[in-house]
Amino acid sequence: MILWLCLCWGFSPSAGQPDSELMARYLEEQLLADYSIVEQVARRVPRQAKFLQRLETRPRMSEFHVRSTIISRYAFTTVSCTMVNSGSEAREAVFEMQIPAAAFISNFTMSIGNKTYYGEVTGKEKKNSSNDKERHKKPLTPTEGRENGYETFKASALIPRKMQARFMLHYEELLQRRLGKYEYTISIRPQQLVGRLRVEVNILENSGIVSLEVPPLRNSKQKGNGKAEGDVSPPPSTVIGHTKTLAKVTFNPSVVEQTRIARNGILGDFIIRYDVNRELSVGDVQILNGYFVHYFAPTDLPPLPKNVVFVLDSSASMVGTKLKQTKEALFTILQNLRPEDHFNIIGFSNRIKVWQQDRLVPVTPNNIRDAKKYIHNMSPTGGTNINGALQTGAKLLNDYIAQNDIDARSVSLIIFLTDGRPTVGETQSSKILSNTKDAIRDKFCLFTIGIGNDVDHKLLERMALENCGMTRLFQEDEDAASHLKGFYDEIGTPLLSDIRVDYPEDDVEQVTQNFFPNYFNGSEIIIAGKLINRTSDKLHVEVTASNSKKYILLKTDVAIDLPSRNDIRGVPGLEDGKGDNNYIERAWSYLTIKELLNSRLKSDDSQEKDSLMEKAKSLALAYNFVTPFTVLKMKEAGLHSEPPQEEFISPSTDGIGEKLQSLQGHKVPPGIRREQDKQRIKISKTSADGDPHFVIDFPASKFSVCFNIDGEPGDILRLVSDHKESGVTVNGQLIGAPAPPNGHKKHRTYFSTITILSNKPERSYLEITPRRVILDDGERLVLSCGRSAVVRSRSLEVSISAYSNITVTIRDSISFVILIHHYKKPAPHQRNHLGFYISNSKGLSSDSHGLLGQFLSHEVKLLQESLNTRRQEVGQNQTEALKANPTNTLKVKGRLVPVVWKQRRIYNGQQEVDCWFAKNNADKLIDGSYKDYLASHPFDTGTSFGTINSL
Repeated sequence: MILWLCLCWGFSPSAGQPDSELMARYLEEQLLADYSIVEQVARRVPRQAKFLQRLETRPRMSEFHVRSTIISRYAFTTVSCTMVNSGSEAREAVFEMQIPAAAFISNFTMSIGNKTYYGEVTGKEKKNSSNDKERHKKPLTPTEGRENGYETFKASALIPRKMQARFMLHYEELLQRRLGKYEYTISIRPQQLVGRLRVEVNILENSGIVSLEVPPLRNSKQKGNGKAEGDVSPPPSTVIGHTKTLAKVTFNPSVVEQTRIARNGILGDFIIRYDVNRELSVGDVQILNGYFVHYFAPTDLPPLPKNVVFVLDSSASMVGTKLKQTKEALFTILQNLRPEDHFNIIGFSNRIKVWQQDRLVPVTPNNIRDAKKYIHNMSPTGGTNINGALQTGAKLLNDYIAQNDIDARSVSLIIFLTDGRPTVGETQSSKILSNTKDAIRDKFCLFTIGIGNDVDHKLLERMALENCGMTRLFQEDEDAASHLKGFYDEIGTPLLSDIRVDYPEDDVEQVTQNFFPNYFNGSEIIIAGKLINRTSDKLHVEVTASNSKKYILLKTDVAIDLPSRNDIRGVPGLEDGKGDNNYIERAWSYLTIKELLNSRLKSDDSQEKDSLMEKAKSLALAYNFVTPFTVLKMKEAGLHSEPPQEEFISPSTDGIGEKLQSLQGHKVPPGIRREQDKQRIKISKTSADGDPHFVIDFPASKFSVCFNIDGEPGDILRLVSDHKESGVTVNGQLIGAPAPPNGHKKHRTYFSTITILSNKPERSYLEITPRRVILDDGERLVLSCGRSAVVRSRSLEVSISAYSNITVTIRDSISFVILIHHYKKPAPHQRNHLGFYISNSKGLSSDSHGLLGQFLSHEVKLLQESLNTRRQEVGQNQTEALKANPTNTLKVKGRLVPVVWKQRRIYNGQQEVDCWFAKNNADKLIDGSYKDYLASHPFDTGTSFGTINSL
């Protein structure tokens, strides 16, 4: 009955046609109370509606429901559609649904009257029986005109008179992160107004959900849904609710609201975008029932320099909108290149035209201006020499890399754009692929873009796959300029290169791809695998990568909880009767099948292709996935079968913390301590720790000296000052805390920040707090103190042992260890703070100064005051005998310093130190007074009293 309204739009108002919105409102109020078949047939309807009913030839869609659950980026979607034939004869119903090309269909059922048919995934035969053509999903290709690629699932059934049919489609996908967001899209195109239309999406992310947004409905051929630019409000009737880890989004438009959006029932794409909390660490490692999935997407990394060659099609077929939009996009892209980048432009048709011969030019205002002029003057003419253009671009980039002393960790790439097929030069696809691979030789990546319907998308896809790139296809009548710019934004900011993720070989098997040439800002690296030893209590993870001039090693031990604690089968809605509720296992199978399909696409060996096909088919059959090698065949269920019920996954908040494990390299529970890391750290007595307590070790004299500094909160103390010679300076900033009860101090002070500066051979500084480490050597890198990591450059290495300490090594001759003191439940007088230890001072000069640095190259002497007031120097073997004598004296640079015997515990209480204690803020022990050691700011590199410098 709702469908009658759709046909009313074909009549003119002069024929007495009522306003469509009024009719929609009337139908909504009068006809939507009950959708039982008997009542629908018996219900009285307006005379015009009866007339339209006689004209109607297709069943009416009474319900369209989409229910989805996204658990840790893995999405389960169920689409349920009910169609009613209220006519006097049997009619054909067509169920059509657009799904993401990356998704796998996992089930399909339909109920027609009292008969139920279910889908069975079987291996594809070379020739399909004609009887199966109507009832299985054929191998699909991305729908043309779709930016991200969609496939259309279509099923038809003959509905007897006065009866209904119900279709239910299940599909699964692993969401990809682009431009810093995961995007989940549901196509809502029932092609008629629907009485009950509802979309419900539940999201569960234990890492924490951030930046959740629901933009306006998106039409396939325009941005948004035609609303005014800048309108970012959700579609009408959308309700959004979320906690830290759970979110629920519903879209439930009435018939009137549907009419306002689109009168033809094609509402558009319902989109949800979100991200999760993350930081620079090994990533989010999740483990469940013998399978793991590892998400790696670090932040706060400086971008790598790029060497990029743009290869643009300027053949005659690019005339008009395509070339105009390409130019618009390139103008914006050129403007966004960074000063450290280098670039060139090649235009090709019959001829190959290079903007700057035999070189890549730096990004300067003049070069950008000239490049825009070159692009502006490009005119479409001639044929399409794809092979020649790629050969020229590859040679240009190879020669530049070989002849120039470029940064070894910069990222080189070719961005290739065309709208057609090869027509000039080499036109055979296999030869073009072979030539391109031989020219690139795994030295850089190729990214391909196709515009329009005539492009050879298979050629572009395989070229990108074989050369570590990506491909995108855009429709000519879409906003291609915006899409091109969006694609460049995805790859325009490389943050890491040569990323490798390793797990112990004896602990894992069947791991998906674990080496990646590049990591781009806003994307995500995903690895999955199976655990060999399911009884182990931990999984060791290491990530190595390069960032500009730095080598990075991230590592941690991920705790593996007992299976009963990770099992989510107790969550309502997860049971599907098959016992297959491990979403991590399904994510592993999904990734593995995708990799097998890509490997087969890249292979030229027929035997290898057959082997890869069989592996993919076997896995798809095991997990009930429809792939290019499997098909969905419909079979009639038994006579006593029940109609299909809406089976969907709906996470519950009850006990979710115990049922799901989402460890982001979290602190290893007791019993899984990383003793091997601690044993490698050399413990030094020379230190400043605690309140703060200073200890200086004099190995030659075989004794230690200690003192306190009672500074004020906010004071910045010079610990090591050797800026002129070794180029190293260490400053420590104090934070205040109340004094403990019954204490003699008015307050306590601790080191809240340690700043290490070095200017040889190159400028760099470290800012260390109990929470994070900031490394800046011209490029800023932020590391969490809660994640084990190693960052290494030419002259500096920073090693973080999670929640324990940071070791800083400069030129292999200077080493400092910074202890992290973190209190879970601090007392009022306690503060999270740092301790500073000098582990190796060989690289510091004899002129180094500071509260600790002034003693590193000088010895002090211990004197004893005898009964006749004569002082005598104490030998090394007499020190023990003098411990109880309260009248001992140190001789420091000609100064006599009275000291008393004390014991101190350092290094988190792990080591006890006997020392001679100098009172009164180390009066006479240190040069000058402690106020002479106050720096003006954390980066003050003053090298002597009265001298203040800044790095």
